[in-house]
Amino acid sequence: MADLPRTHSSDPSPRSAVEVPLGAWYSGLTSYHWFVFSIASLAWLFDCLDQQLFLLARGSAMKALLPPGMDPITYGGYATSIFVAGWAMGGLIFGSLGDRLGRAKMLTLTVLIYSLCTGLSAFSKGWIDFAIFRFLTGLGVGGVFGLAVALVADTLPDRARTGALGLLQALSALGNITAGIVSMSLGHLESIRVIDPGSAWKYMFLVGSIPAFLCVFIQVRLKEPEKWVTARAAGMALGVKFGSYAALLGDVRWRSRAVAGMMLCVSGVIGLWGIGFFSPELVGDVMARSLLAEGVPEGDIAGHKTFWIGVNSIVQNIGAFCGMLIFTRMAQRIGRKPSFAIAFVAALLATVGYFQFFNGRNDIWMSAIMGGCQLSLFAGFAIYLPELFPTSLRSTGTSFCYNVGRFLAASGPFTLGSLQAILKAGAITPEAKLVAFRNACSYMSVIFLLGLVALVFLPETKGQPLPED
Repeated sequence: MADLPRTHSSDPSPRSAVEVPLGAWYSGLTSYHWFVFSIASLAWLFDCLDQQLFLLARGSAMKALLPPGMDPITYGGYATSIFVAGWAMGGLIFGSLGDRLGRAKMLTLTVLIYSLCTGLSAFSKGWIDFAIFRFLTGLGVGGVFGLAVALVADTLPDRARTGALGLLQALSALGNITAGIVSMSLGHLESIRVIDPGSAWKYMFLVGSIPAFLCVFIQVRLKEPEKWVTARAAGMALGVKFGSYAALLGDVRWRSRAVAGMMLCVSGVIGLWGIGFFSPELVGDVMARSLLAEGVPEGDIAGHKTFWIGVNSIVQNIGAFCGMLIFTRMAQRIGRKPSFAIAFVAALLATVGYFQFFNGRNDIWMSAIMGGCQLSLFAGFAIYLPELFPTSLRSTGTSFCYNVGRFLAASGPFTLGSLQAILKAGAITPEAKLVAFRNACSYMSVIFLLGLVALVFLPETKGQPLPED
C-alpha cells in the first residue's frame, strides 16, 4: 500500500464526523483530496448532462422515430421507463462491484458505458433500437452515483464529508444547465436552418458522448481509497463479505436502513422522474400555443420550442443548484431528518403550483422554484445515504437505496400517462388535454408524502461517525 496516496491522513480524528459551518469544510484538504472530489463531481456532472440531454431530446426523437399515428408523449414515457429501469439495474450491479472490486475501477467503466451509448442513440433508426441504447445508457448512469459518493466519503476527511457531498450533488446542476444551453443553441440553429428542422436531438446525443474522455484521467491517476483498501484487507482475513446483498439484507442493522432508505429515495425519484422532468412537455405545449397566437409561422415553431425548453431547463437547474446548497447548509445546522421533512413538503407544494399555474414566458421563474425544491432532496441523498452503511457495504447500500426504487420509479411515466388518459377521456380540444396533463402531474405529487413516512424509520446521523461492522 505504499504506492497509494494518503487519502485521509490529514484528518486529525478520522472516526469523528464533526460538523463545521458551510464554507469551512475544505480547509486542510490535500491536492489529492481535491483531485478525487473533482473527478467524482465531473463523473456525476456528465452523468446528469446525459440524463438531461435525453429529457430535452426525447420529444423530438419520438416524433422523428415513430410512424404516424403513434403518440410521441406516450412512447416518450415508455423510453423514459426503460431508461430508468436500466438505471436501476446498473446501480445494483455496479454498486456491489464497487464494494468488491473498487470504486475507482467501476467508476471508469460506468462513465465509459453511459457516454458511448448516449452517442450511439443518435444513430437510432426506430423506437426499438433507441430504447435499447437508452437501457444500456441507463446501466452506466445508474452506477455512477453510488460509486462517486462512496469514493468521496471514503477518501476525504470526515469533517469535510457533508460539505463535499452536498457540493458534488449541487454541481450536477451545471451538467443540466449545460444541456439546456446545448438545447437552446441547437434550437437556434434549427430555426435559422443551419441544421435540418427536427434533427437537433441527434446532435444532442452526440454531445453526450464527450464524457468518454474523462475515463483517461480516471484510469491514469485515481486510486482506490485507502480506507477501503485497509478495510477490505482486514475483512478478507475475517471473512467479511464486501458488496454482498445477502449481508446487506441479512443483518437487521443494515436491512432496516436499506428498506427505509429505499422508501426515502422512491419518493424523490418518482417525484422528479415521474413528474418534475415532464416539465419540457408542459413548457413545449404552452410555448407553442403562445407562439402561434403571436403569429410565428408554424414551420418555425419546432426550433422556438426547443429554445424555450432549453431556457426552462437552465432556469430549473439554477434553482436546483441553489436548493441543493440550501439543503446542505440545513443538514449541517439542524440535522438530516428535519431538513428532509422541510424539503419534501416544499417539493409537494412547488410541484402542484408549477403544473397548475405555469402559463407562459412570464412564469418561467416557477421552474426555478420547483427545481430547487425537488432537487434539494438529492443533495440529501448524497449526504445521508453513505452515512447509513459500513465500508464493506457503503457503495452497495447507497446504490440499493438510490436505485431499487427506480424499478418503481420506472412505472411513474406509465402511471402519469394512464392517469392523463383517464382525465382527458372525452377531451377534444388541445386546451382540455393540457388541463388533463396538469391535473395528472398534480395528483401524482402526493408521492412526496411517502418520504415523510420513511423518515420515521431512519436514524439521525448528524455529528455521528460513519458506521462500521
